[in-house]
Amino acid sequence: MREGMPDHTPASQRHVIGCSRVMRSEEERRYMKDQHCELIELGWNDWFEQRAECTKTDTIARVAAVDRDQLLLVDQTGHFRAKLTGSYLHRHHLPHELPSVGDWVCLEKHSNDDIGLVHTLLERRSSLRRKSAGNAIGYQMIAANVDFVVIVQSCQFDFNLKRLERYLVMVMDGGAEPCILLTKTDLVDPAVLAAQLAEIRSAGITAPIVTLSNVTRDGMDDLKRLLLSGMTYCFVGSSGVGKSTLINHLIGREMLETRAVSGTGEGRHTTVRRELIRLEGGALVIDNPGMREFGILGAEVGIEGSYSDIKALSSSCRYRDCSHTGEPGCAVLEALQSGEISREHFENFLKLTKESEFNQMSYAEKRKKDRDFGKHKMSVIKNLKYK
Repeated sequence: MREGMPDHTPASQRHVIGCSRVMRSEEERRYMKDQHCELIELGWNDWFEQRAECTKTDTIARVAAVDRDQLLLVDQTGHFRAKLTGSYLHRHHLPHELPSVGDWVCLEKHSNDDIGLVHTLLERRSSLRRKSAGNAIGYQMIAANVDFVVIVQSCQFDFNLKRLERYLVMVMDGGAEPCILLTKTDLVDPAVLAAQLAEIRSAGITAPIVTLSNVTRDGMDDLKRLLLSGMTYCFVGSSGVGKSTLINHLIGREMLETRAVSGTGEGRHTTVRRELIRLEGGALVIDNPGMREFGILGAEVGIEGSYSDIKALSSSCRYRDCSHTGEPGCAVLEALQSGEISREHFENFLKLTKESEFNQMSYAEKRKKDRDFGKHKMSVIKNLKYK
C-alpha cells in the first residue's frame, strides 16, 4: 500500500489548509504522539502524526459525516458536533477544500461547549473525488484518507466493464488501493460469473476480486479477511448493488436503511449521506449513496495506472507524442490488430483520456475566469474606497 499521496497530487490537495507550518521541539512531538495514540483505532498513523500542526490546546478528530453546515466528528471520546469557523470559510470556499468524510481536522473543543469549532483541515493522505455532477466543472469530494476503495457491482444487472474501468481510474488517481466486489452471485448461473471474472482479467485489471451473496453469505468470510483493523474502506457503486445490506451484515444490525431494487434491476437510492462506521473487528467503512455519474477530471496518473498495458506499449511507438489513432509505427494499434489488447478496452482508454483532458482544460479556464473576476472586484472596491 502506498505510504503517501503521489507526487502528482495537486497542491490544493497536498497542503495543510488553514494552518501555517511550525517547528516543534522533541518534547512537543512526544507529547503529541502520546495524546494521539488513542486515535489509532480511528485510522490515525505516523503519516498524519508527522504532518499534524495543531497546538496543544487543539483537539484532533475525524469527520464521520457532513450534515449541511455541521460536521459529525469522532475522536477517542466518541461522536460530537462541530462547525467551520468563519475565517476558514472565508479563506477556503471551493468544494474540495471543505472537510469531507474521512478527513482529519483540528478544532477548539471545551468540555462545556455543545459544539466544536474547526479551524484546520489536515493534509490528505489519499482522496476519492469525481467531476461535479451535471454541467458544473469542478471537483466533488467523496471521501478522504481512504486506504481501500471497494468497487461494488451486481452480477445480475449491474455488471459493466467500462464503468468498472472508470472507477479504477479515479481510485488509483487519488492514491487508494482498489478492490472489486461482485455481489448477488446467487442470482446468476456460475458460468455467467466465470465469464465476468474472465472479462475483468482479460482487460488487464489485476485488483483483488471478491464474489459474494448477501442472501447465502457465500464469500462473506473472504471479504471479512480483507477488512483490517485501523484501515479505512470506502464502498462505491450504483444504487441497488447491495452496499448497505452488506455493511449491515458486517455491523451485525440494521443500522443502514435498505430497499429492494425494482423489477428491472434499477437501483433505488436509500443511503442519503456518506458516513464513517467502525466495525467490531476494528476496520472503518464508508457507505456511499449510489452514483449515476462518475465524471473524470484531471486524472492523467490514474489513467496511466489503470491502463498500464497500453502505456507500456506506448513506449515502443515510433513517435513520442503518438495519439494511437493512425500514426505509422504505433505499437498500440499493432497490439490491437493482433488481439493482444481488446478493442473495447482500447476505446475506453481513448474515451476516458479525452474526457479527462477536456474537463481539465475547462476547469483551468473556469479557475482563470474566477481569479480574473476576483482581481477586478478587488480593484473596484479599492477605487471606491479612495474616492
